[in-house]
Amino acid sequence: MTGPSRDVAPVPAVSRQVSRVEAAFRLLGRLRGAPVLHPDGLTCEADLEVPGGGEPWAVPWLDRPGRYAATVRLSRAAGLPRRLPDGLGLAVRVDGPDGPGSVLDLLLTSSGRGQVTRHLPLPRADALAGPYSSLVSYRVSGRPCLLAAFPRRSRPAPVHGDPASLAGALSAGPLVFDLCAETPDRSWRRFAVLTVRTPLPLEPNESADYDIYAHDAQQFTPGPALAALRRAAYRGSRAGRR
Repeated sequence: MTGPSRDVAPVPAVSRQVSRVEAAFRLLGRLRGAPVLHPDGLTCEADLEVPGGGEPWAVPWLDRPGRYAATVRLSRAAGLPRRLPDGLGLAVRVDGPDGPGSVLDLLLTSSGRGQVTRHLPLPRADALAGPYSSLVSYRVSGRPCLLAAFPRRSRPAPVHGDPASLAGALSAGPLVFDLCAETPDRSWRRFAVLTVRTPLPLEPNESADYDIYAHDAQQFTPGPALAALRRAAYRGSRAGRR
């Protein structure tokens, strides 16, 4: 009689791992009184423009030109001093992609550009020095692909990722990002332009509960990779803060 395959974890083991992750994030959230990762950030008004045209995406909100109100939170993962490299976060909430009342959340992390490093978080000191990646695949019209945001370099000096530095940069003009999806040949195709404008009057540790699994769009959803563990981390972090 053979035992279970080593390639597939037994369901009870997976459940225990999920429970441990949720408990750990609940404890950390309670201790910090803020999100476990990216505890301090700058939340801003933004808008997202979908140009439309070109080859269809087979995704309703990407196949029609439109402009959407958005909320963006720029943050540092560990809250290290501003001149030190840190994991930088770009959280985007888009209002109404599937009609009134619908919401789409995107969570992107500073990453590399290469075909391997685009899947890995990359600490960075300058918020405009490189791309931000979803790290794990989305399903865009059923096709797995990464998402990425590429900042447009609009000023020569570095823009540090702490709230004060970001607010100072925004006082001189908006920050613009090209949002792209990975193509089958591993190149990038732009699907929207994100323009980050005015900081909102929120404390650095205040944040909306961004959740890519609760807030997605038709034919534009996060893939299954690590879904259970990430959901557990979100639940634990939110529960701890409450």
